Formats: sequence, C-alpha cells, structure tokens
Amino acid sequence: MRWPSCLLWRGDSVPHLTTERLRLDRLVAEVLSPERGGVATFIGVVRNHHDGRSVVRLEYSAYDAMAETECQRIVAEATERWPVRVAVEHRLGTLEVGDAAVMVAAAAAHRAQAFEACRYVIEELKRRVPVWKREHFAVGSMVWVEPAGAGAAGGNVPPDGAAR
Repeated sequence: MRWPSCLLWRGDSVPHLTTERLRLDRLVAEVLSPERGGVATFIGVVRNHHDGRSVVRLEYSAYDAMAETECQRIVAEATERWPVRVAVEHRLGTLEVGDAAVMVAAAAAHRAQAFEACRYVIEELKRRVPVWKREHFAVGSMVWVEPAGAGAAGGNVPPDGAAR
C-alpha cells in the first residue's frame, strides 16, 4: 500500500510512504534529467544488531499527515539551498534484516550539490519526520527507538492511531 506523501520539489504529489519494497531505480528515475550530471543516493537498510543485541526485524509506523507535511518542507528546503531535484521514500510496516527502510535520491548538475542535498535530506528526515521504529530482538524482547536514533524511547511510543 502507498500513501501520498513527501511531495517532489516540482509540486507533484507522489506516494512516498509505502509498505511495498523500495526500488532505487524508480527513485533515481524521478530525479534524472539531461542537465543533471551528478546523482547521489542514500539507502538505509535494516541491520542485524543494535547496542550489542541481535535484531531480527523492525516495525515502522508514521503519523502520515504530519510526515507528509514535514517531508514536503525538507524537500523544499533542499531545493532552495541547492539547484537539485530530490525524491524520498520511506517504508512502513514490518521489515526484515537486509530490507531497505528509507531511500533518498538527489540530482544536480554537479556531484557536490547532489551529495550535500542528499545528506541534508536524510539527516533532516531522521531528525524531524514522525516515523517510529520498533526493534525486535532475537531474545524475544522489543523496544521503541527515538525517531532521531537517540536510543530506546521507553514510554515515548507513537500516539494512538499513528501506526498503520
């Protein structure tokens, strides 16, 4: 399932929150053009460990409306700072080790601008977009993780109705 979110800089409504497998080729195709010679990408992949514990899977949920608005702001900010085109996708639901959780593609005339914009978008997405991650460990326990990756959230779990 895909939701309309994270609008591209040119103003098109493109679904970017999805429960489907992410595809880098599709994301790069959204930013390519003959005048853009540099394309930078970031892929965040589910790893098999966290803080010395074995991770078997993750669950992502989001506050969809707020995530859409904040992603739109971040993409707009990137395109104001650099002459780039940016596309973003974030996967929701249950992901296994090795699955891609988030992808960013940025294209510009030159590589430096593409790299800078790509880095800016993923850092701001992790810091500002209301997407929550729950880690499931091999020992059977699970924990919510702060959206900015600051560690276990304890009682800071998604608000009721936020999970999809």
